Amino acid sequence: MTPSALETDRLTLRGWSHDEAPRLLDMLGRKDVTQWLGDGEPWIMADLEEAHRTIDRYAERSATPPIGIWAVEVRDTGQVAGSVMLLPLPRSEAGEVEIAWHLHPDSWGRGYATEAALALLEYGFRSGLSEVLAVTHVGNDASARVCGRLGMRDEGVVRKWYDVDMQLYRITGQEWARRSAR
Repeated sequence: MTPSALETDRLTLRGWSHDEAPRLLDMLGRKDVTQWLGDGEPWIMADLEEAHRTIDRYAERSATPPIGIWAVEVRDTGQVAGSVMLLPLPRSEAGEVEIAWHLHPDSWGRGYATEAALALLEYGFRSGLSEVLAVTHVGNDASARVCGRLGMRDEGVVRKWYDVDMQLYRITGQEWARRSAR
């Protein structure tokens, strides 16, 4: 299932399409991107066939809104900058949902991750989520700054959902409502 499209001033968040498999491969075939994903050795996407399978998996994981994986398209250029997602954390006992993002290096430093994540938080809370977490690799300063701009609280280092130390950030629906009311 394709996730619902969301719009921001500069971005359209929508499902990935198979004609974008080369862009996904170019992004996830880079260690500077994948070093921050998962909890083991960086996984490097190998070929277009794997990119197509990943796009299919993204669609499957988007079958139950507000859970999903969105392509982040820059409206002015039509280029996909990366992905943003709301997903259950692995080995989650209480159904905790995380927000995450990964962008192509040619899209870093433009505020796209923050803009896309803000839209996704709004969508998630409007859809009934009571809280959203972010877990980042310790030392991923760029993602830590995005979490701060999102209004997420730093709750320290945990080793709960992944087999490595991760920095935990949290925002509740009530905190989001207060932040949005300003």
